Amino acid sequence: MIMYRHVFRSSLAAYSAPIYTNRARGSPHISLGPVYITMRTYAKAGKVSKDKRVAKDENERREEKSGKGPKSTVNLIPGSKQPITDPAAKEEFAKAEQKMAAAAEWFRKECAAVETRASGRVTPAVLSSVRVTFPKNDQSFRLEEVSTVGVRNGSELLITVFEEESLKHVEKAIYDAKNANFTPQKVDNRSLKIPMPKPTVEARNALFTAAQRQAEDTRVQIRKHHQASLKKGKYEKHSVELDEFQKLLDRFVAEVDKTIAGLKKAVGAK
Repeated sequence: MIMYRHVFRSSLAAYSAPIYTNRARGSPHISLGPVYITMRTYAKAGKVSKDKRVAKDENERREEKSGKGPKSTVNLIPGSKQPITDPAAKEEFAKAEQKMAAAAEWFRKECAAVETRASGRVTPAVLSSVRVTFPKNDQSFRLEEVSTVGVRNGSELLITVFEEESLKHVEKAIYDAKNANFTPQKVDNRSLKIPMPKPTVEARNALFTAAQRQAEDTRVQIRKHHQASLKKGKYEKHSVELDEFQKLLDRFVAEVDKTIAGLKKAVGAK
């Protein structure tokens, strides 16, 4: 027979163990009395544990300050998240970023012109890469700075120069332009026309191949800007500056890769 007995008091939390009784003749009699644990005992144990934790934390802080114990990593920031603090390095970083961005933007515009050409749309934008050079002053000008460019009959471009003597230089610039493959035809002493036939599959692939060469040239330019900046700074190995310049290089190379990948999809090149 098993009997349970509990005792509750206002200042005590009591647990009464069961009393086992076997009334059979000759059998042993086992009786366990109640065990009482007061709330004061629990409170005292909790206070001791808290005091130990506080003492342990104080010892760790004391050891950390003295340099004997393990150092905290709370204030350690990965190099990839640390900004460049050196003024000269920050200035050089800004210059490199500007040059790389200019190269990437130029390539983006070139690809936009190629996409327009490959789509068969007739627009003056396909001549945006043409630069006209005059031997007298050895300066280069955009085509729209020395002439007007318009669309005629929906299938050809008409170029009219401002000055008659510049016509031959404009014609040469169109032939020399990368990524164009146009054939200008003389209309009069001040005008040229460029027929714009619908591009074939072979023509679109040729345009994309030319753009791929430009993409590699752009990557080379970006890497040159990166190397030039590193030589000026002479930064230490594994420094924050080296890490930031490398991330800058990777960012603009990835931008060029993304641009050429988008062009490939747009023109349907293989």
